[in-house]
Amino acid sequence: MSSNASQLERLTFFSDAVFAIAITLLIIEVHVPHLETRDDGAYLQALQALQPSFFGFALSFLVIGALWVAHHRVFGMLVDYKPSIMWPNMLLLMTVAFMPFATALMSSNPLARVPEVVYAGTLLAAGLLQFVLFAMALRAPYVRSDIPAEHVTGTRWRALGLPVAALLSLVAACFAPGVNNVMLFGIPLFTRLFYALGQRRALRLQLAPVEG
Repeated sequence: MSSNASQLERLTFFSDAVFAIAITLLIIEVHVPHLETRDDGAYLQALQALQPSFFGFALSFLVIGALWVAHHRVFGMLVDYKPSIMWPNMLLLMTVAFMPFATALMSSNPLARVPEVVYAGTLLAAGLLQFVLFAMALRAPYVRSDIPAEHVTGTRWRALGLPVAALLSLVAACFAPGVNNVMLFGIPLFTRLFYALGQRRALRLQLAPVEG
């Protein structure tokens, strides 16, 4: 399977480039205030008005960063790949590239329902695509032989953390736009929870034949 090693490397490098560009474009949507005054109070007021944009930048930076870390982790576990993962990976990158627009829409219209729904929906789409991608990629014989089976299963389940948090945020956006973003801070908790559940399930399946 070493014949595809260079192709796997190209796929990884291309994905890294898209993540890097998307995460950089986030700050471009935070527009610098230009005031015809030197008054400190006016500048402080202008910066205060940008708080929703700063929040959106920080939130999306962390989310895209988490997506990249997971992508980096999973592709580091592979020795080869199945060509069928190309399009799920491309669709994931498309949603990541869309993130700066969704972030700007949400940040420019704080507490508005439709922008919050678009933002949460974008995160939900990214999370679901990532889950599908990892489920397809983390299969024998493409995974490194030195990685325990329970870690592979746990990593697959870990990818449920983002879509679950995004779904909760999407539902909450219909009733409490703006406040719904609090749900997204639960992503680290959900990922750890699902990883532990996935590991436990894998270990239980490994022990089942012995117990039987």
